Amino acid sequence: MARSRELKFRVVTSFQRHVVNPLARRSRSQTLLETTGRTSGLPRRTPVGGSRVGLEFWLVSEYGEKSQYVRNIQADPRVRVRIKGQWHTGTAHPLPEDDARARLKRLPRYNSAVVRALGTNLLTVRVDLTD
Repeated sequence: MARSRELKFRVVTSFQRHVVNPLARRSRSQTLLETTGRTSGLPRRTPVGGSRVGLEFWLVSEYGEKSQYVRNIQADPRVRVRIKGQWHTGTAHPLPEDDARARLKRLPRYNSAVVRALGTNLLTVRVDLTD
């Protein structure tokens, strides 16, 4: 079982990294999460699905702490989020105590279905927006 989950993780993340993410980053309507690379210090932009609620932006990571952007957040929680073409700064907080499956029911339907289908270790992330 663990071996099949690891294989799924490798296949899906490779496909996302090399095919889906480069295409999605080009779309002006795609929501992007910008973190700072924990090793390089360079900006890293990842397409995400989520929802803004007041001054908070909520998303669910498919692979929890194995996701590169979550690892970047753990090293430096200062992030930017592009929502509807507008950049917002904020501080990200991984929330392992939050029920990620329940959270997905309140986020955009299509993205939530993909996260549920492909994810192996769901983790809620809240970004407290400053603007």
